[in-house]
Amino acid sequence: MTDLVQLVSIVISAALLVTIIELVRRGRLSEEYSFIWIVCAIALFALSVWRNLLDLAASALGVHYPPAVLLLVLTFFVVIVSLYFSVVVSRHRKDIEKLVEDVALLDEQVRALAARAGSFRLKADATRNLRAEAAEKLPPGGGAQSGP
Repeated sequence: MTDLVQLVSIVISAALLVTIIELVRRGRLSEEYSFIWIVCAIALFALSVWRNLLDLAASALGVHYPPAVLLLVLTFFVVIVSLYFSVVVSRHRKDIEKLVEDVALLDEQVRALAARAGSFRLKADATRNLRAEAAEKLPPGGGAQSGP
């Protein structure tokens, strides 16, 4: 029965490792985040292959029930992953705040350029209107004097 359990655990841990590598290959999991998952999958694979490894670790730590060491390691892993993702989220939040500031500055520059372009358009329209009014006031022939 334990051989079946060991075989199933080897297959599951190997499948986890292959899945992580495939996710990285397809770009669905970045290399930055994959490292911790690969380490976890390799550790699970090692524990699956060498059943006595957990017993040796338990006796080295003075723990009488070996699965308790596994729970301790898993708890430690969850704490490390939570801390790591908290750092990543904090860094992304700072990056987003900087990007929002940059977008606000660029938006203000675009509005200033649009306002300046709008005032140039108003001046051009006013000049065009003045020329049109002046052309209406001129006598037929455009007011140009004809030569002798």
